[in-house]
Amino acid sequence: MASTVVQYTTKPERAEENQSLIEAVFADLADRAPTGFSYQVFRLEDGVSFVHVADEHDAAGAGSLQEVPAFQAFVSGIADRCVVGPVARGATEVGRYR
Repeated sequence: MASTVVQYTTKPERAEENQSLIEAVFADLADRAPTGFSYQVFRLEDGVSFVHVADEHDAAGAGSLQEVPAFQAFVSGIADRCVVGPVARGATEVGRYR
């Protein structure tokens, strides 16, 4: 399983908009119910920093987060919403509970 962790910091006046766009992604995911990946987003306690974690599973033809229209809308304006742009890093899971 390949994991990607992305962290960035929004402009304070754009943090709520960013969260709304993320919520739209999860609504789209709930409607489409794609398989092949899991996805989590955290808003950090400073209120302006976000961390996204995507785990791609080995499911041939199962779809990708990149194919979800609401996710495409979310990423299209991310640079304008940020003071510190997204930094993506590959990650290897060491352990998981539930």
